[in-house]
This record gives sequence, C-alpha cells and structure tokens, in this order.
Amino acid sequence: MPEIDAFLARHGFGSHARAPLAGDASTRRYERLTAPSGESLILMICPTDTLAALDAFVAVARHLCGLGLCAPAIHALDRDAGLAVIEDLGPVQVAQWAEAHPGDTAPYETAIDVLARLQLAAPPAGLSTLTPGVGAEMIAPLGEWYAPGLDLDPLQSALRDALERHAPEASVLALRDYHAENLIWRPERAGTDRIGLLDFQDALRAPPEYDLVSLLRDARRDVSEDLRAAMIARFASATGRDAKQVAAACAVLGLQRNLRILGIFARLARRDGKTRYLALMPRVWNQIRADLRHPALSGVAACAAAIPAPEETAA
Repeated sequence: MPEIDAFLARHGFGSHARAPLAGDASTRRYERLTAPSGESLILMICPTDTLAALDAFVAVARHLCGLGLCAPAIHALDRDAGLAVIEDLGPVQVAQWAEAHPGDTAPYETAIDVLARLQLAAPPAGLSTLTPGVGAEMIAPLGEWYAPGLDLDPLQSALRDALERHAPEASVLALRDYHAENLIWRPERAGTDRIGLLDFQDALRAPPEYDLVSLLRDARRDVSEDLRAAMIARFASATGRDAKQVAAACAVLGLQRNLRILGIFARLARRDGKTRYLALMPRVWNQIRADLRHPALSGVAACAAAIPAPEETAA
C-alpha cells in the first residue's frame, strides 16, 4: 500500500525488508521489518475503525516501560493512518519455549514476578473497570453465539454473586490477554526483563488475579495442575495475599473468562469463518468443569449445568 511505503520512508525504514507475521483473532496485521544490518522491528497495521485500540496500546506501552517492564518502545507512529513501528522484543514466545523445554518453569515464574511488579503501581487513568456486574455481563457472547437460546439470567446472577464474594476489587492494571503466546521469552536477559509484553490494548482495571488466571487457564495450551498450584503460591507470596483467597478468586475469574471465551470462539467460527478456534473449545470446557468443582462456585454450578458441552453445540 502506498501509504505504508510512504510512512516507512518518512521515518527512515524504507530500506527495511518486510515479512508478514502470523495473525491473531483481531483485525490488526503485523510485519517484521528487517534492516540491511539485520536488526528488526515490528510494523503494526490497524484498521482505521480500531484507532482507539491503537491509542490504548501506545498509552499502556508507555506506562509499562515507565515501570521498568519490557513493553515495546514506539519508534514511529501515524495515529490517523493506524500505523506504528514498534520494538521487536524477540522471536520466541513463552508457549514455544515451554513446548521445547517442558521442564523449565522459569518463564512462568518470571511471568508471575512481572505481575507482582506491575501491581505495585496504580493503574493508569481512563481504563474500563471489571466490576462484578461487568464481569457477569461479559459472558453475554455465550448465549448469543455458543448456545443460542440459553437463558443466561440465572447464570449471570450467580456469577455476579461469586465475583462479589471472591473477586470484588478492580484495583490493578490487568493486561487482559496475558498468556503464553503473548509473552516473549528472553532467557539471555535478567529479572523481569526476560519477559516481553505484547497485546495489551484491551487492558482494564481488574481484580489482582485476573491476569494470573489468563496465564494459568490458557485456552491454547495445557498448564499442569502442579505448575498451576506452584504459580498461585508464588503469586500469593509475591503480592502478600492469602493463598486460599487467591485460589478462590482464580476459580471464579477462570470461570468468568472461559464462559466468555466459549462465546468469543463460537463467534469467530460462525461469524468470521475462523474455525481453528473450535479445536480449542474442549480444553476451555475442561477448564470450566475443573473450576466449577471449587467450593467458591458452589452457588454457580447448578446454573452452569444448563450449558451444553462443545460437542453438543452447532458451533
């Protein structure tokens, strides 16, 4: 596109080679820019109807960098065109590293340390807030796309009550999609700089365990119960929270997230033709069943029994 070529030339990146990167569930596109010297950057291409998300990405990136965490530096920006050149934090996702090094828990341990450090600072202004009421409303795609016709009112009411009891405080910045494919592993670095942070334009104020759940109840890969328990304990110790309370909040927030995810994955398949997400639904379903066994969700389990399993839906 001529406007992209002009943007890159204007900012001194016209001689960089361009190669597309794999996309995600969003409408954004990414390319890796490689200089003749071999150094690389990332070109972010945002549709003009998503400029608010680009604004949020830039604002949160600057906030994270100000905390000494590893978010991409912004090297060039044309907000109105939806274009940005950002730092390339590295080529290896935590998910890729974990697949190749299944016994290495250091990436997950460091990801917990990042959360503890992030939560020491007040969230930036202007974020939406995940109150118990909002959390319950957010599972609406479950009824609209995953199980059309399902009466969500009893489930939403019970979930709201569970959130009010076990995860009432939206007190910290949550990056929201804090999972192994959005974290870059940099083992040659030290401390929290070993984790590179991506995909945080949907950040919000949320309970402290929200990103912890995103990491440990990962729709895209299995996290063993032993690793999950160890990371919950590490998080509780690092943040000074009670481990049993953290585990209860994780169960409730895990259910909230995964009920919404079932609806989002169904929408991606039915509306957008992105059927690859259907293969992830059985894992999400198993995580829902596991969390429903926690005593914190005893009041939700009966309502959740009406939700059909993935194989029983037409998604």
